[in-house]
Amino acid sequence: MAGTSSSYRLGANIESVRAALDATNEAREAALPGCRRVIQLSGSAIKCVHRLQADRALAFADDAESVLREVQSALDGQPSVQHAGFLHDAEKEYVEARSVIALVAGDRLPSAEDLHVGGPAYLKGLAEAASELRRHLLDRLRDGQLARGEELLGLMDDVYESLSVIDFPDAVTGGLRRTLDALRAVLERSRGDLTTTVLQTRLQHALETAAGVVADSGTG
Repeated sequence: MAGTSSSYRLGANIESVRAALDATNEAREAALPGCRRVIQLSGSAIKCVHRLQADRALAFADDAESVLREVQSALDGQPSVQHAGFLHDAEKEYVEARSVIALVAGDRLPSAEDLHVGGPAYLKGLAEAASELRRHLLDRLRDGQLARGEELLGLMDDVYESLSVIDFPDAVTGGLRRTLDALRAVLERSRGDLTTTVLQTRLQHALETAAGVVADSGTG
C-alpha cells in the first residue's frame, strides 16, 4: 500500500508540473505571433513618419499597442516566457515607433509608464528612435531644410546625452551600452553630413553673390 500511495503522489506531482508547463507553452505559442505583429506594425509606423504621413503613423502605432496589450495579457503570470526575449523586442520596437512619432512631431516623449513597457525595452527603444532620426534628418537636408536638420540633430544629441548617464551592467539594461555605441556612431555621421551640407550651402550662396556682383559690374 505504501508503494501505491507513493506512486500516486509522484504521479500527481508530475501532473501538476506538466499542467503548468502546458499553460506556459500555450502562452508562448499565443504570444509569439503577436510579438511579430507588433514589430511589423511599429516598423510601418516609422516608415509613415519618414513619408510625412503622420495620421497613418499614429494609426499603425495604435494597432501595435492593441496587439502588444493582448500579448502582455497572455503572458501575465508566465515569468519564464515574459523574460524569454521576444516580448522585450516587441516592446522595444513599439517604444521606438512612439518615440520617433513624438520626436518628429515635437510632442512630449512618452515615459515607460505611459507606454506600459519594461525599463530596459524603453531605454533601448528610445536610443534606437534617436538613431532612426538620421533618415529623417537626411531627407530634410535633401529638401534644403537646414534649420530642421539642425533641430533633429539636437534631438538626437539630447537623447544620447540623457541615456549616457545610465550606468548599469548590460545584464540589467538588456545591452543598452551597445545600442548607445551604435547611436554615437550614427550621431557623428549625421553631424558630419549636416556640417558638409551647411558649408556647401554657404559656398553656393557666396558664388551666387559673387556672380551677381560681376554681372552688375559688367552691366554698369
